[in-house]
Amino acid sequence: MFRIFQLLSFISIVTFSCIPKASDPVGLLRKDIHFLASDSLKGREIGTEGEKMAADYLAAEFEKIGLTPAGTDGYFQPFFVKDSKNPHEMPSMSDKGDSSGVTGYNVLGMVDNPGEAIVVIGAHFDHLGMGGFSSFHKGDPAVHNGADDNASGTGALLQLARVLKAKELSQDILFFAISGEEKGLWGSNYFVKNPTVNLSKVNYMLNMDMIGRLDSARGLAVHGTGTSPIWSGVLDIANIDSIKLIKKESGTGPSDHTSFYLQDLPVLHFFTGQHEDYHRPTDDVDKINYPGIVSIVELIDRLVVDLDDEDKLTFTKTRDESSDRPRFTVTLGVIPDYLFDGKGMRIDGVTEDKPAWNAGIEKGDIVIQMGDSLVTDMMSYMRALSAFKKGDRVKVTIDRSGQQLVFDVDF
Repeated sequence: MFRIFQLLSFISIVTFSCIPKASDPVGLLRKDIHFLASDSLKGREIGTEGEKMAADYLAAEFEKIGLTPAGTDGYFQPFFVKDSKNPHEMPSMSDKGDSSGVTGYNVLGMVDNPGEAIVVIGAHFDHLGMGGFSSFHKGDPAVHNGADDNASGTGALLQLARVLKAKELSQDILFFAISGEEKGLWGSNYFVKNPTVNLSKVNYMLNMDMIGRLDSARGLAVHGTGTSPIWSGVLDIANIDSIKLIKKESGTGPSDHTSFYLQDLPVLHFFTGQHEDYHRPTDDVDKINYPGIVSIVELIDRLVVDLDDEDKLTFTKTRDESSDRPRFTVTLGVIPDYLFDGKGMRIDGVTEDKPAWNAGIEKGDIVIQMGDSLVTDMMSYMRALSAFKKGDRVKVTIDRSGQQLVFDVDF
């Protein structure tokens, strides 16, 4: 009870004095994302007080919306993780633990409609805490608020729950706020092996991870379009706002939809692209495109409604793109623009003191050749990079605003 009192007191401080109305989706998203990405939650790392505060907030919002609890403890599905000392082994997970590991909290709420089929809509809410092994931040530990990664997707999850709860649909909808994603898809992996619903009744899973930076020129990546024959067509029908959709067929990737794909379920993952603030303390609320998230929420809302009367979706396996990726021992030190659909590999960020930065390559440059290898897309870029080793010097040709420039890059 004391924890709940603390939480409610804290929410009243960090949110607006006037609670946004249901007719104000931007205001509601801003309220939710500002709370989840506030300094007081200290980055929402799994196993910390900040993660539990975020879980408590989400459960309270689920209750306010009127979702039926769908965890093992009300809205919560606690899970215990003990990491393996062997890097080649998966961590062990169970429902009970001790001081030798960490406890995370999935949060689950259901819209119980008349039909038996279940739609899962998910987003992870954990982040990196004060930094750690996967942070790109240099210097002293700092709060990684993760406004885009993934308070944006979690805020959209809450907004979709508000919207879809008010509609008369036939399929049940499970709203799944996931923990432990940043550590290796822990929460979603635990759920599919210990489901709180009948997994055989799940029709499909929609995942939102980093959807806070929608740019009309770059567009919205939708991964998993090859996991069911119906996906591409229904996406086009639902996209009445003419968002630039960049469709990716693979059902696997570094986010929670992968756990469901591996259970032979159709999936989609919505993603507005990587950026220089990724896994850094600068991923904050002032850089979020709130109307852009509303557009994505509306797209997903239409998608769910359009599919409500459809039979169970056909699942199709896709090629595992990660298995095709070449191995490389050097890095250019850039953030690729994964939404770029032109010829070459567009650079979305350059890391200081890395080979590209030292050579004079800049954000926005498009790599079109490395040594003797032409670069036409991301895969050809990685193949070219895999040919080099530490100590090599290579000529890199880039397109900068229509002008071709050549740089000597030292690995």
